Amino acid sequence: MTTTHYQARPSSWVVTDGAAGIVNQCVGLAQRLDLDPVIKRIAIRQPWLSLPPAFWPFPLKALKPSGDMLNAPWPDLVIASGRKSVAPCAATGKASAGRTITVQIQNPGISPASFSLVATPRHDGLSGPNVIGTKGSIHGLTRAALDAEAATWAGSVAHLPRPLTFAAIGGPNRVYRFGEDDARQLGQKLAELPGGLLVTLSRRTTPQVADVLKAQLDEARTGFWDGEGPNPYRGWLGLADAVVVTSDSVNMTSEACITGRPVHVAHLEGGSRKFAAFHDLLETDGHTRRFAGVPDLNWQPVVLDDTALVAERVRGLLEAKT
Repeated sequence: MTTTHYQARPSSWVVTDGAAGIVNQCVGLAQRLDLDPVIKRIAIRQPWLSLPPAFWPFPLKALKPSGDMLNAPWPDLVIASGRKSVAPCAATGKASAGRTITVQIQNPGISPASFSLVATPRHDGLSGPNVIGTKGSIHGLTRAALDAEAATWAGSVAHLPRPLTFAAIGGPNRVYRFGEDDARQLGQKLAELPGGLLVTLSRRTTPQVADVLKAQLDEARTGFWDGEGPNPYRGWLGLADAVVVTSDSVNMTSEACITGRPVHVAHLEGGSRKFAAFHDLLETDGHTRRFAGVPDLNWQPVVLDDTALVAERVRGLLEAKT
């Protein structure tokens, strides 16, 4: 059978509750498909909000006017993620009589058969003919995009010695702890690295931890972003000769693994079965190593690009429609 390609760009929606992390994943997939999606940030009314998605009656009626509505004309593609998006995403496929391709990112908690495709981490243990298991999270970064960002930021860090190590620092969450003592120990290890150091903090990094960490570092050879001013994250990630990332973020670790540079994970206190499975898989498959002090600049890791695999499957579904 001859494959027919779209002559025009398919219409698409990204449907989430607006949380930045999941919006970024959905938009990242759309970008890999060369799409310009309409961003739908939905809000859910009661009693639906208190019910598991599998038990939502008439899901499209669950949407509050304070958020975006999901109405016809239906798009060619819906990319959705997050618990609040599960039932509305599936309902969109039904309302369009199956003409809308529905893609749910992360384990939806209902039958995968409710969607055209489900992309979820392997450690969730979900399987099915329309399920694609990813090692990490989906994102919009590519090596080419990072190189472009690096060119923008290169002049501002040209005074720092090489090699440049980029450290992406997270913070405490439901399963990891990251207090002042932890920050002091990590800061001391980072301070001992040769060359220059670029450090960014996340929204979860507490001010106390940030102060302790920064106090350990040599200001003369360190670039430090604490949330003030333009975010250099992508540019510094693109400039890095090596990357250190804290273990609390699947997203940051996955993004680091697109660089092709050595990625070393600084493991924080705590963790969970799912985080352990994620980090064990990336180590076993040659994407990351544990941060033990000095990154091995001669190590060539295996690039991780789950987004490309998912985009290929979605592209096939779109082409099969025509």
